[in-house]
Amino acid sequence: MKFVAAKEMNTKGERRIAITPEVAKKLIELGHKVSVEKEAGKEAGFTDAQFEKVGATISKAPADLYKDADVVVRVSPVSDETISQFPKGCVLIGMLKPHTQADQLKALATHNITSFSMELMPRITRAQSMDVLSSQSSLSGYKAVIDASSEFGRALPLMMTAAGTVPAARILILGAGVAGLQAIATARRLGAIVSAFDVRSAAKEQVESLGAAFIEVEANETGDGKGGYAIEMSKDYQKAQAEKLGQVLETQDIVITTAQIPGKPAPVLITEAMVKKMKPGSIIIDLASESGGNCDISEFGKTVVKHHVKIIGPANMASRIPYDASQLYSKNIFNFLKILLNKEGSGLEIDWEDEIVKSTALTHQGKIVHPLF
Repeated sequence: MKFVAAKEMNTKGERRIAITPEVAKKLIELGHKVSVEKEAGKEAGFTDAQFEKVGATISKAPADLYKDADVVVRVSPVSDETISQFPKGCVLIGMLKPHTQADQLKALATHNITSFSMELMPRITRAQSMDVLSSQSSLSGYKAVIDASSEFGRALPLMMTAAGTVPAARILILGAGVAGLQAIATARRLGAIVSAFDVRSAAKEQVESLGAAFIEVEANETGDGKGGYAIEMSKDYQKAQAEKLGQVLETQDIVITTAQIPGKPAPVLITEAMVKKMKPGSIIIDLASESGGNCDISEFGKTVVKHHVKIIGPANMASRIPYDASQLYSKNIFNFLKILLNKEGSGLEIDWEDEIVKSTALTHQGKIVHPLF
């Protein structure tokens, strides 16, 4: 079989690559061919020579890259033009963002592509090694704190000097999922005073285990949903939440928001009225800006200053650590491929009743097969 990875730098600044030399070597050892577009790994720190060393082929043109391809592996969604270059009947695997890419789904079905979207991976024990949302979000949470500390005009840890004392910065993390927990751990390591908020009851113990204070809202409901995801809260809860967070935000120096609900706009946790009351020079990094934002005045892909507060809506945060993000993502892909291949690993043998397959499959045999789309 022929596995293919393309250069994706032209897709919203995407710097990651879906197949690293390490995973290419594993596929080749199983008897497969791996073709990588010229300089596809350059932005992530992988050279063409590294791929050639493990036996992969470097293709200079898309026509050569996709010719006779059996499996195309990507990081980001694909355009209609790119889909038209795929051999009919091949398999596509990637983070295809089906909730916002209806045209892509139609094109994949029309072109008879069997496609799988990795971000739909079920939150079950057997799928943990394939969970791209966890692997990429962890890096995003870490990078958000590093970027915030760079943008912040003060030091983060408490410093005792002969000239006086520098107080520790206060950092608030909104959303204690994978990204939020990694942000907490990173901020704590840098010496900040950290607090966090999440609607899920299980988050309190996790937050406190990392040495952060948990912000609680007095209410008779929780946001615990299926698979560890949060659910949308009632209007009464949202009102109580806004009052509590408004009070806390006035004391914070840096706020990192990570709260998202799969398939829905991100919940608004910070209003412009709250921003107005924050300390001048404060920083907000809104990791949910692509899905609408947790701050109602953040702008996706932009940094804006409003009411003396710098609000950053980063695009593709994990791609800003492209080497490690690619390594983790590629391993997620390889682990997923194991359940699509036969026992020998020599060819496709897809079990369409497998829970992981049913959860991630988007299109097959000319049809959209996922029940949500």
